[in-house]
Amino acid sequence: MAKQEVVEGFKFEQRHGKERVRVARVWKTRQGQHFIVEWRVGITLFSDCVNSYLRDDNSDIVATDTMKNTVYAKAKECSDILSAEEFAILLAKHFVSFYQKVTGAIVNIVEKPWERVTVDGQPHEHGFKLGSEKHTTEAIVQKSGSLQLTSGIEGLSVLKTTQYTALPDTRERMVATEVTALWRYSYESLYSLPQKPLYFTEKYQEVKKVLADTFFGPPKGGVYSPSVQNTLYLMAKATLNRFPDIAYVSLKLPNLHFIPVNISNQDGPIVKFEDDVYLPTDEPHGSIQASLSRLWSKL
Repeated sequence: MAKQEVVEGFKFEQRHGKERVRVARVWKTRQGQHFIVEWRVGITLFSDCVNSYLRDDNSDIVATDTMKNTVYAKAKECSDILSAEEFAILLAKHFVSFYQKVTGAIVNIVEKPWERVTVDGQPHEHGFKLGSEKHTTEAIVQKSGSLQLTSGIEGLSVLKTTQYTALPDTRERMVATEVTALWRYSYESLYSLPQKPLYFTEKYQEVKKVLADTFFGPPKGGVYSPSVQNTLYLMAKATLNRFPDIAYVSLKLPNLHFIPVNISNQDGPIVKFEDDVYLPTDEPHGSIQASLSRLWSKL
């Protein structure tokens, strides 16, 4: 997206923005139920502002404090609950339409996983607890209205105590990983987006479920994993098969180890491993990463 220019005999390209803008937004219904999101927002703008680098002229620059304040102003304007994807698109669209010199914008959001608590079997009206995995998104919008929208998951920790490839010295083996997932939607324009409210929030939950269900398998018996690589491929394949508006999936699955404990010591306790006592360790660990996309995808 960055436009390369020739400046004083050199190739030059630039961008500027604001990172780690934290915002929380609460919505309250007439029935007394509250909803909250907490987002960490990053903004990158591409603009025609070479003069700000060559001369004492920042007139074409969008001030980074203006970017920060715009996050709060736009959050205030959102009277209805919306997804992180919708807010990212809203911000990016604002910058490319409101500022003449801005040709493109990238907005990244990481959503903190506040989850409604249940008390005495009932969802609490305004009580929330912090979950684990995070919802991420990135919207790239150009002045022409073209769009590239990516969503993802960070920190989805999953573990199976069996049904994993066996080593020579043990009958079975545990498998654990922390899933980082990215998926790119097939929508290429601001004008082709689904109009259903909270569409992308629902899609995030559905993709997360498909990834987890593929990893674990059925409740009784589970599913055998010959390797982390095979499990990764099946997770990515299941996502593309289930969601026709997703064009590309990237998964990273570090192999977090649980090492069987065997201790034979004449002067101390003896521990004979019987598929029961392990030493958990996450450093060093294997790192497995791959992507899967449709044949027609431009990626």
